[in-house]
Amino acid sequence: MLLKRTIIAALCGGALAPLPALCQENPAYKTEISIEASMPFVKNTTAYGVQQSASLSGDFLAGYRFFFTKHTGAEVTYGYARNTQTYGLAGGPVGVTNNSDEVFAAYVFRFPLKRLTPFALAGAGGLVFDPRTVAGADTQVRLGYLYGGGADFNIKQRIFVRAEYRGIFYNSPTFNVDSLNGLDRFTHRAEPSVGFGYRF
Repeated sequence: MLLKRTIIAALCGGALAPLPALCQENPAYKTEISIEASMPFVKNTTAYGVQQSASLSGDFLAGYRFFFTKHTGAEVTYGYARNTQTYGLAGGPVGVTNNSDEVFAAYVFRFPLKRLTPFALAGAGGLVFDPRTVAGADTQVRLGYLYGGGADFNIKQRIFVRAEYRGIFYNSPTFNVDSLNGLDRFTHRAEPSVGFGYRF
C-alpha cells in the first residue's frame, strides 16, 4: 500500500510540478477542473496462445487544465477503476481483481465556439495495478500513451458538461505471478466518459 501511494504521489508530483510556473507567467488565461464518470473497455487480446481480458467496471476521472493561449494548453488527470484481469491459461483461467490508478499529463488543443468547445489531446503517464485477491501478487506500474478528443458544452459562463473519448496503449499487468510471467502484451483501453467542469 505504501509503495502504491509513493508511486502515485511521484507521478502526480512530476506531472503537476511545472504548472505553478506556467500559471504565474500567464495569469490572464483560464484554468478548468472537471470530474467525470467513465466505463473503461480493455481490448481482448491473444498472445503466446493465451487470451487476456478485463471485466467491465465503472471509473471516475478528475482533471485539471491550464491554457497558455486561446487554443493550446496542458492537462493533468487522475483516474480510478476496479476490475478483474483474466488470463486464459491451459490449466484454466486465472483472474486477478485489482485496483487500477492512472495519472496522465497531456497536450490539449481546443477550438472555443459560442456554445461548445471541441478539443483533442495526446500525452503520456502511468497506470498502477494493485492486486487484491491473489496471494504473492505484486503491484505493477505500466507506462501508458494517451490520445483522445471530445467537447465541452456550456451550461453557464463557467459551468460546462464534458463528453470525451480517451484511448490508452500500455502493457498489460502480470503482477509478478509465476504462472503469468512473460504473458504481458501491448493492449488498449478505451475510456468513454461524461461529467461536469468549472472554469476559473
